[in-house]
Amino acid sequence: MKNALSSRRFVVMGIFIFVGVIYFARLLYIQIIDDTYSQLANRNALRYVTQYPSRGLVYDRNGKLLVYNEAVYDLMVIPRQVKNLDTMQLCNLLKITKEDFLKKMEKAKKYSVYAPSCFEKQISKEDFATLQERIYMFQGFYAQSRTLRYYPDSVAAAVLGYIGEVNEKKIEDDPYYKRGDYIGMSGLEKSYENILRGRKGCKVTLVDVHNREKGSFQNGKYDVAAVAGKNLYSTIDVELQKYAEKLMANKRGSIVAIEPSTGEVLCFVSAPSYDPNLLVGRVRGDNYKRLADDISKPLFNRALMAEYPPGSIFKVAQALVALDMGVITPSTGFPCDKSLVGCHNHPSASCVKDAIKMSCNPYFYRVFQREIQRVNPKTGKSDSKYGLTLWTAAMKRMGFGMKMDIDLPSVRKGYIPDTGFYHHWYPTGWNFYTIYSNAIGQGEVSVVPIQMANFAALVANRGWYITPHLVRYFGDENKKDRFIKYTQKHYSYIGSSWWNIAVEGMYDCVHEAGGTARRAFIEDIPICGKTGTAQNIGEDHSVFICFAPKINPKIAVSVYVENARGGGGTWAAPIASLVIEKYIRRKVIREDFEKQYMEAAPCQHLPLFHAVKHKKGSVSTEEGESTDNNTTDNANTNNTTSN
Repeated sequence: MKNALSSRRFVVMGIFIFVGVIYFARLLYIQIIDDTYSQLANRNALRYVTQYPSRGLVYDRNGKLLVYNEAVYDLMVIPRQVKNLDTMQLCNLLKITKEDFLKKMEKAKKYSVYAPSCFEKQISKEDFATLQERIYMFQGFYAQSRTLRYYPDSVAAAVLGYIGEVNEKKIEDDPYYKRGDYIGMSGLEKSYENILRGRKGCKVTLVDVHNREKGSFQNGKYDVAAVAGKNLYSTIDVELQKYAEKLMANKRGSIVAIEPSTGEVLCFVSAPSYDPNLLVGRVRGDNYKRLADDISKPLFNRALMAEYPPGSIFKVAQALVALDMGVITPSTGFPCDKSLVGCHNHPSASCVKDAIKMSCNPYFYRVFQREIQRVNPKTGKSDSKYGLTLWTAAMKRMGFGMKMDIDLPSVRKGYIPDTGFYHHWYPTGWNFYTIYSNAIGQGEVSVVPIQMANFAALVANRGWYITPHLVRYFGDENKKDRFIKYTQKHYSYIGSSWWNIAVEGMYDCVHEAGGTARRAFIEDIPICGKTGTAQNIGEDHSVFICFAPKINPKIAVSVYVENARGGGGTWAAPIASLVIEKYIRRKVIREDFEKQYMEAAPCQHLPLFHAVKHKKGSVSTEEGESTDNNTTDNANTNNTTSN
């Protein structure tokens, strides 16, 4: 009996010791290892408020402010702390319905009942003033300040871009971002996000049972200061930008102007454009939808993303490649034989310079034929594949068919066809006669407006360019940084002796009788330019590239006006000349001329068009809706580009 009782005593003692160990281990875990309960207790007394840094400012090339910040407030909520809430009073202060309130509260609870989340975003200073006086009445709610962008001149939307709330994928990919943070969505805001955003901080404050702040916790010992973002000093001349946007009012297309010696973009217009302030604040969502639904596509950045047939501006590149290949000389002439390809009426060109001036289609048909039908040194026979390979490489060295490393997102590369492309589409064989439309900037070749402006800068510099870019420096006044890649020259490796022939031809195009760009003429500014009329089903596109002055050029320009009847010399050339006059003189003295082109609306009405995808990836149009980029597959037809 005694032994049985003794055994039971040890069992009972063992149970008590075992339970005691469990309790001790649990207390050890709760108090030392697991801080969950500590955090919950702190949340009843402490508030961790994210300190959002001021986003970097953006200036133009002359120091004028293009983008700055304005203070707004987010109303935050911790669902678990919401008690005795006067729902209707809060809804009236926030100007929302009770249904909106319930939806927002449910969303906050799904995120976390313990952690703060944003209940109402971007409350203006004026609206917050009324709320601030009564916020202590709403237990579980508090305000958090942040900044929004403001654009004082309301221009350059395609350059500056906009910011928006970060999505879940970005939060997963980058731990810096949390729900409710904002990030650059397009333009410079996106490209320079890491520089502009700065670094977030955190402020720890004590709060009482009525949700009122009682000051810093331990005198700010655990606070982390926010670090402001760095400023951008852009290449844009805001006065030129505003002027160019006015010129493109009521039109579709683009204007890009570059300083040839530096590659700095002076103005960058995609038309139609929009006021960047429309995509700021609480109205951003509604405005974005309206812009996205607009048939004229103001959100589509034509200067970077629209791939067009270059038309006759491509003849300058054709001439340079042919001269460098040795298949023609500066004095080579060809008759204007319209049985080969259609052309406008003009005398036959007796040299390269005159062919550029008069924009003779049959001339460049013959030039391209000699480029493609080259004798392969390995076989001793004419070989179109060999000739096209040399031609494609030369065009790419001039920046065509290559994605330009400009400091903006979403740039397209255009297209320069190669042998692989034609082998795929013509498996039974192809030759020059299959692809001759490329001779005059039609067919499968396509360009992006930024490439056109860069090519104008390449000719202006007589054989080299610096990659176009929109930011000169970033940092502060005491320490400005820049990317080395935007100081490096890129060479085309076209012989130096050929560039002046192209320059003279472009000069004569503007200044001599018979030139196709006479409307670009300015009395005391020597402009060198080349027109193009890019064929399209529907009205043709009006195209022009130029630079000025002829010696020591200060500006290179490309203008593309979509579906503008009359051709490059009628619309794009005079618009480009006004841009040049504004930049060089700082004013325009041809007031009647300016008024004529500023008020004109030459583009064909959009609802007449509908995009149709062709087998080669080009786009033409037929009756229906609008299309963003109208290129056309004309490789097997006698295409005409007048000019």
